Amino acid sequence: MSTLEEKAAYLLGMHVVNQSIMPLVQQFNIDPKILLQGASDMINGEEPKEDPSTIQEVMTEMQARAEKVLAEFAEAGKAHMAEIAKKDGVTVTDSGLAYEVVEAAEGDQPAATDTVTVHYEGTLIDGSIFDSSIKRGEPTSFPLNQVIPGWTEGLQLMPVGSKYRFHIPSELAYGENGPPGIGANQALIFDVELISIG
Repeated sequence: MSTLEEKAAYLLGMHVVNQSIMPLVQQFNIDPKILLQGASDMINGEEPKEDPSTIQEVMTEMQARAEKVLAEFAEAGKAHMAEIAKKDGVTVTDSGLAYEVVEAAEGDQPAATDTVTVHYEGTLIDGSIFDSSIKRGEPTSFPLNQVIPGWTEGLQLMPVGSKYRFHIPSELAYGENGPPGIGANQALIFDVELISIG
């Protein structure tokens, strides 16, 4: 961007999308290209391709659909956690976190205030991978008290050098505020190797 006006226009567009539009895009699974087409038609004074007076009706129906999907995700997550709890070798904590020891070790265990280095792979309960430091080929480090509650609790159970599988209920993950690629009300599965503390 070369002029002040161009910079202002670009940054304003980013701000409006981040503050007002992105939450709606995520909540209602809206196609960004069509959204931008509607915005462009409005700005340029084009003839609307849909009747603007129907927006309340359409958004009400979209809200109902979104709530139904969220309820289905929540039920699927609860069913998954209940099934996992019956599996041999699975321990369920008081909070509802379920874990399996994949590879035991006898190293130090981190505290919530520690920074840890891990390799991990995260999947939804349908098996789809949403994040993987293993596939990136590079471990990641983070303060343990700055991640989802399921990680903060679970990693404190792990000795350095061990590998665990965590089954994290939605309320210990992202709840209704799941990021893109995960979504709301999702129970999550993480395979984690604790490489080091500090």
